[in-house]
Amino acid sequence: MTKFSGRIYSNKFMVRQDQIVGDIPSDKEVYKNAIEVAWPSAIEAVLVQLISSADLIMVGALGAAAISAVGITTQPRLILLAVIFSLNIGVTAVVARRKGEDNREDANKALRQSLVICGFLSLILSVLGIIYARPLIVFAGAQKEVVEIAVTYFRIICVGNFFTSLSLTINAAQRGAGNTKISMKTNIAANLVNLFFNFLLIKGHLGFPALGVTGAAIATAIGNIVGFLLSLKSITFAHEFLELRKKQSWKLEKEIISSVLGISSSAFVEQVFMRVGFFTTNKLVAGLGTISYATHQICVNIMSISFAFGDGLGIAASALVGQSLGAKRSDLATIYGKSLQRIALTVGLIFVFIFLFGGSFLVSLFTDDAAVIAAGATIMLTIAATAPIQSSNVVVGGILRGAGDTKFVAITSFLSIGLVRPGATWLFCYPLGFGLIGAWFAFGTDQVLRLFINYMRFLKGGWTKIKV
Repeated sequence: MTKFSGRIYSNKFMVRQDQIVGDIPSDKEVYKNAIEVAWPSAIEAVLVQLISSADLIMVGALGAAAISAVGITTQPRLILLAVIFSLNIGVTAVVARRKGEDNREDANKALRQSLVICGFLSLILSVLGIIYARPLIVFAGAQKEVVEIAVTYFRIICVGNFFTSLSLTINAAQRGAGNTKISMKTNIAANLVNLFFNFLLIKGHLGFPALGVTGAAIATAIGNIVGFLLSLKSITFAHEFLELRKKQSWKLEKEIISSVLGISSSAFVEQVFMRVGFFTTNKLVAGLGTISYATHQICVNIMSISFAFGDGLGIAASALVGQSLGAKRSDLATIYGKSLQRIALTVGLIFVFIFLFGGSFLVSLFTDDAAVIAAGATIMLTIAATAPIQSSNVVVGGILRGAGDTKFVAITSFLSIGLVRPGATWLFCYPLGFGLIGAWFAFGTDQVLRLFINYMRFLKGGWTKIKV
């Protein structure tokens, strides 16, 4: 490491600072720290997605209609969870800052008060989901033959959503504190429980009834409850940076809530744009028919494996950037941001080869329908082309969110996901007549645009000056 005229040079990294507080770690230390935080989140996301894919494979044995029935509930469920996702972005950012400041008391206050808000909101949303399940599923574009079974499935998973929401908030706080292994363990355990009960309840084994798609929903709800209990254990029986103890105040405090909601409010706007965009896109694809939609759901599941790696890196980026800025080290925040982008690009390139040469095989794991496999293999070529872009996108977004720059990310989401993706999907699928592949052309268009806008924001560096 060399200092010269206010500049710091550390091999590939170059950062300008008028005042440097502390040393700049070597490249090896930077990547080591980044990977230590990232790998639990990345492995967690990938294994959870693999288990989710196994879940769909088990349901897929019941036929294309079953796949469509389960798949059509995804966006309505995520719309209900959008408020919780938004809250948790604020939780992660605030806890990460307090961790960087070594302010344990305020970090735990943020956790407790966020749990109170989460519990209240998730209860209301779960009840609304159960009551309005049918209109939500019909509006999502469900074909007549799958409406009834999709409504039953959706109502059951809404029960599990209450427990999932609380678990997500606890895990978001743990990630902000850098405890990504806790989230990994709880989510993997919960999903394994889900998979086990799938085995028992979908087709009926070991004396259990064969409940089909309804059995898959019950298995998911049981897994959600197990995940919540494990997350709760991580803050009640462990003496870590974050913990719940007796005689702690659960009273809402304006300063704490303002810090969390100040970030979460912009994140909520982003979630609204995202969910509206995804919902509209999903509805357009559903209009192509049951077989096309089943193919789409399979490809989304496969694509989500590469996204899961990027998501893990994005979580690490939020935590490391937030902690660095909390410690008044904008130089380190930039360094970690760049290092995680390089890792994400490398991961994305690996998936290019996996999807190019193994696409048809991966699709065939979900179904033996020749038409679905043929259509899916073609779509996998598009997914391969966008894998590096998608991985990089998630990391840059994680950097900006970790810094509290959620307003800018919300605007980007509005333009790219809320307008461009559904508009391009309609154009490519219907007027231009590309059919299902058109939806994936639209996906690629959205990814390229969003990465360009967010990366320009990252390069300008204004995100390092945001107060949280």
